[in-house]
Amino acid sequence: MAGHILRKGIAVMPVDYKGGEPSKLIHSEFSSHHRYDPLFFPILFIIHLKPRRMFSGIVEEMATVTAIMRDKENIDLTLTCSFTSELKIDQSIAHNGVCLTVVRIDGDNYTVTAMKETLDRSNLGLLKVGDHVNVERSMMMQGRLDGHIVQGHVDETARCITMEDAAGSTYFTFEYKADKEMARRGYFTVDKGSVTVNGVSLTVCNPTDNTFQVAIIPYTMENTNFRDIRVGTVVNLEFDILGKYIARLQDFR
Repeated sequence: MAGHILRKGIAVMPVDYKGGEPSKLIHSEFSSHHRYDPLFFPILFIIHLKPRRMFSGIVEEMATVTAIMRDKENIDLTLTCSFTSELKIDQSIAHNGVCLTVVRIDGDNYTVTAMKETLDRSNLGLLKVGDHVNVERSMMMQGRLDGHIVQGHVDETARCITMEDAAGSTYFTFEYKADKEMARRGYFTVDKGSVTVNGVSLTVCNPTDNTFQVAIIPYTMENTNFRDIRVGTVVNLEFDILGKYIARLQDFR
């Protein structure tokens, strides 16, 4: 169902869409067997009513940390990348999957601020000068969605516990804190479902209550900071937003 909705919903959305009456959108843009499905409405709202500051989990490149400034409980991260000259103040960029706002641009460098809540939930507080960070600018809704719907709101961190060669690719296994209450609210992985690891949209393999695997092809290994991950490395996780909405909807049934 999700693939059908994403292809059809995003393809017909006007570029300048500012919101509208949901019932009209459902009637005009989606097939009849979805119009009255209660599980479909949250998906519709995600696609149509939140068109800005969304990502796809397709990393553009790795930025390099050039400076770190601590200000009380916040930190300012200064980075450099190939598209710095295209950036604007107040623009949103995902850094290892964390949506941060550009606050300063100086030549080839730009600066973003991470607040305490972000540092508590992510691995950004562990960064050092010289580290590589996966970066992605917010997606344009008139284009193809090559990954999945990513908010840039990291849920928690996980730790790499194994790496296995798979005929040229690599299987990474990640472990995160087991929490039944969080799982009830949609913070879990499902086989062949989507998960975002350090901002990279990936397909889940062999999930358990608190672990999952992902298979990393050579291209992804070379062009993201998966090349820096070793056993023990801490990564950022964002679980699939569709699963969270569906889990929440169950509370009202």
